[in-house]
Amino acid sequence: MRYQLPLRRMSMKHFLARNALPRNVLPRTALALALGLSLLPMASPTFAANSWDTLKPDRDEVIASLNVVELLKRHHYSKPPLDDARSVIIYDSYIKLLDPARSYFLASDIAEFDQWKTQFDDFLKSGNLDPGFTIYKRYLDRVKDRLDYTLDVLNQGVGKLDFTTHDTLQVDRKDAPWVASKADLDTLWHKRLMDEVLRMKIAGKDDAQIQDTLTKRYKNQLARLDQTRAEDIFSAYINTFAQSYDPHTNYLSPDSAENFDINMSLSLEGIGAVLQSDNDQVKIVRLVPAGPAEKTKQVAPSDKIVGVAQGDKEMVDVVGWRLDEVVKLIRGPKGSVVRLEVIPHTNAPNDQTSKIVSITREAVKLEEQAAKKSILHIDQQGHDYKLGVIEIPAFYLDFKAFRAGDPDYKSTTRDVKKLLGELQKENVDGVVIDLRNNGGGSLQEATELTSLFIEKGPTVLVRNSDGRVDVLEDENPGAFYKGPMALLVNRLSASASEIFAGAMQDYHRALIIGGQTFGKGTVQTIQPLNHGELKLTLAKFYRVSGQSTQHQGVLPDISYPSIIDTKEIGESALPEAMPWDTIRPAVKPEVDPFRPFIAQLKQLHAQRTANDAEFTYIRDRLALAQKLNEEKTVSLNEAERRAQHATIEQQQLALENTRRKAKGEEPLKELKKEEEDPMGAAPDDSKPENDAYLSETGHILLDYLRLNTQVAKH
Repeated sequence: MRYQLPLRRMSMKHFLARNALPRNVLPRTALALALGLSLLPMASPTFAANSWDTLKPDRDEVIASLNVVELLKRHHYSKPPLDDARSVIIYDSYIKLLDPARSYFLASDIAEFDQWKTQFDDFLKSGNLDPGFTIYKRYLDRVKDRLDYTLDVLNQGVGKLDFTTHDTLQVDRKDAPWVASKADLDTLWHKRLMDEVLRMKIAGKDDAQIQDTLTKRYKNQLARLDQTRAEDIFSAYINTFAQSYDPHTNYLSPDSAENFDINMSLSLEGIGAVLQSDNDQVKIVRLVPAGPAEKTKQVAPSDKIVGVAQGDKEMVDVVGWRLDEVVKLIRGPKGSVVRLEVIPHTNAPNDQTSKIVSITREAVKLEEQAAKKSILHIDQQGHDYKLGVIEIPAFYLDFKAFRAGDPDYKSTTRDVKKLLGELQKENVDGVVIDLRNNGGGSLQEATELTSLFIEKGPTVLVRNSDGRVDVLEDENPGAFYKGPMALLVNRLSASASEIFAGAMQDYHRALIIGGQTFGKGTVQTIQPLNHGELKLTLAKFYRVSGQSTQHQGVLPDISYPSIIDTKEIGESALPEAMPWDTIRPAVKPEVDPFRPFIAQLKQLHAQRTANDAEFTYIRDRLALAQKLNEEKTVSLNEAERRAQHATIEQQQLALENTRRKAKGEEPLKELKKEEEDPMGAAPDDSKPENDAYLSETGHILLDYLRLNTQVAKH
């Protein structure tokens, strides 16, 4: 749908001044312009013991729920009605939050709850929280029952489990029918336990270790059921309601609000990772550039954290823990060491082999996130070329120095401008800007960086809930750098990165190469409540072409295979994500100098990478991963599982050694779990020529220059 809306042009200074207190939002609201992904408050529900029967909402929670209803009605960007249709979304999402694998609730429970399916809109409008509490407490009953059953089986000894059976377990149960009886649940959980034991056996643990680990795990989960508070139930329920509007609209309990403030201010040291609950485990969503975790080169997005230890103390199993509890364990004082037990995302789906990663907690220093340059030397068609490479890990700005009027304040734009000047003095043939894994940052820097490469004009559009569109403009005439340029992006290029990349694509200033970007194109605001806070979406970003960056992100002109699963990571992977759409463009379409050559550039790229060791490796590895992910059941026969695991490892080892042979490296005798992904951003000490994606981007840019020159001569 294309909206015809008024466009209000203004500078970044005026935009920030006017939006310090956004219109139509309660006075204490502050605009959240930090565009990086924040900790996603999608924690697994809190567990409790028999005392939960007495838990009920208090007056403050009832008032807070009514305030959330009113705020969403008046100020959310989309303003969708709170009606029967939304009630169904809330109900389905709540059940999915509590029991995503359909392994706790009985069919009779769901039949009982279904009577409320279209009534949650009425409950919320009247402040009636009882249905939400009733469902949650029934869930706690079922969890306790399952934990008691599993511990009873474990008490008989792991050695008593029969792994000669030819039974199978359905691993993807999100659409499975609800279990009809307690006896059927016992059968399912017996199989689940067998699968868990098998995974640990194959990972190299003996029966005694498995018995000890699983007994502790389930006893800890059972003990933590006693810690359930009414606040935990209220948070889960109201947050489900808030997230039915979009995934970035969240209710933050008083504790969660404190964690959010810490996360945004970076006032407490940690490991520099954005985490999210993924069923009973915690998944890494993004690593902060130059953060402690990123520096180790041992963890990556989609890795699962299953254990946390302080220094050299005993590893604490955190499977089944709430997200906020895991975060508290991981945080700690600067200079202290935390050890994480991590299951790499590169493992086969049923491979639970883990590794231990030691990380020294520290604050992320601004200078460590600074843009940096290198020279990429390329031999193409008998000619030696020099390309400048500028890696931008984040869009940073020293706000304190900037506001104090310090003329030497540090910022992305200032650093990049300096680096561009140095590269031009070195007579580079073109520039590649590396935005891979750049999760965003300052909106001001995204727009000011754009001004270095365009003559003058709009940089980004912001559409508010009332339909008003603010056009942020570059008011400085003249481009600092006018030479040829390519941008390298991937799935973890988000927010401010997408605004900059979108502008470069719309102004035809650069070839966009790599992977589809993250797709976060919304602005959030924090509204204090009488109890906790509400983070709600109040605006949406659009490119100067009128396309939103939301959901779809920026699509590259030439695509590379991505090791990151877009079904797992990215805006489109989040439930109830707001859609991509368009508004009236702020600039008239100009002739695209790249378009006549795109087909030929793709052809040359395909020919060059058809037998390239790195590209062949990544394509084959993705094909293998896709094949494995299509399997919906696993065998509970130990011999069959070990044979399957060995086959998968042989296939992965063969892929790795084919790559090594092509590069003249020694083959491996066995896989090493700590091996880096070859297609990630290059380590700090690597030459740019050794980064296959960066090198190929340089080749594509040079292809364009050659083709364009040939056309110009004719």
